Amino acid sequence: MARKAPEDVRNITCLGAGPIGGGWAAYFLSRGYDVTSWVHDASEELKLRGLVDAAWEALTELGLADGASRDRWTITTDMAAAVAEADFVQESVPESLELKQSVYAELGALVPDGVVICSSTSGLSITDIQAKCPTPERTVTGHPFNPPYLMPLVEIVGGEKSDADAVAWTGAFFKQAGKAPLVMDREVPGFVATRLQEAIWREALHMVNEGEATVEQIDIAVTNGPGPRWALMGPCMVYHVGGGEGGMRYCLEQFGPALKFPWTRLIAPELTDELTEKMVEGSEEAAGGADFLTMTRKMNDGLVKVLKARREAGFD
Repeated sequence: MARKAPEDVRNITCLGAGPIGGGWAAYFLSRGYDVTSWVHDASEELKLRGLVDAAWEALTELGLADGASRDRWTITTDMAAAVAEADFVQESVPESLELKQSVYAELGALVPDGVVICSSTSGLSITDIQAKCPTPERTVTGHPFNPPYLMPLVEIVGGEKSDADAVAWTGAFFKQAGKAPLVMDREVPGFVATRLQEAIWREALHMVNEGEATVEQIDIAVTNGPGPRWALMGPCMVYHVGGGEGGMRYCLEQFGPALKFPWTRLIAPELTDELTEKMVEGSEEAAGGADFLTMTRKMNDGLVKVLKARREAGFD
């Protein structure tokens, strides 16, 4: 079976019933695709439907594609049936290398010839994941940011046995599906966006551990400082614009020497029981007693407004 052109993809299979697997199912349904979700056990279906229902509220506000409907969704525990008609497979099973290798050993034999098998993994190497797959050449990482039904970014990279054509096709498909694909040249631990995110996370842990700032103060600093600018331009362009007529060169020449110390002074702190409790207590205090669904809906409402604002401001 020849691989379809990205614009001709109609049937998508999503594996996994967690927030990522459910989020992908909701997103593809909102874009007008026919979606089949595979779950390991029938008991997972209720939770999965709840995830998609919650996501659908935000997706409807953002705007559904023509033909988008939850009636075009099938859920099954039969993996062979789930992938039989697939034009594209998005795998989001739990982050266990042993589990993923076992799933890919099955998928490699079951998925129709040429169809790309894409992993949502956030920390595992696709080279390792594809090790036991009988058709590793069509396996690719497509790492989303959570929630995948709203966040545009998908980081795409192939492994040692992945065909370059499969990687390029995946990038083209996600662009066709309305995402913002970042196709990487090679595997990098932590991808791109996660590494940047982890750098901030490392600094936050240090400040809490040393009593320099609270969880609430750190979140206030980001959401009211660099956060809004990064939503539009990203850190590199913010520096470039911040340098005035001199641009990035001025910023690096002016501030580079002073920044050398904070750039190099810290490694990840030890995650002690004490630090863990400080982070947990600070987060629960900042949440103010709000439960997961309440916080998710609040975040989704805000993200929808931010995404709409980006469109209106011409940053999409």
